Amino acid sequence: MKLAFSLSILVLMAAPASAACYADYKAKQDNPLQLHYGVIEVPDAQCTPAGAAAQLASRLRDGWQVLQVMSVFGPEGLDQRKASAGEYFLRY
Repeated sequence: MKLAFSLSILVLMAAPASAACYADYKAKQDNPLQLHYGVIEVPDAQCTPAGAAAQLASRLRDGWQVLQVMSVFGPEGLDQRKASAGEYFLRY
């Protein structure tokens, strides 16, 4: 019984933790110059500023270019950024 319990605990501890990852960023569009602040969801494997920038560069449309990935964070940071991101909250 103890062995089965111990094995169960080991299996649960070995399972990868899948936490959601998000990044906030600044982007620009030329002619005319426009700027926006937004938030995107990023795959766990890309949960770094460089990974988020690569994801974002492949997702942006309509002439938008990444200026800066400001930070990467978990779901606990979404609410405080939602109002600032406006229409660019989880858009891309």
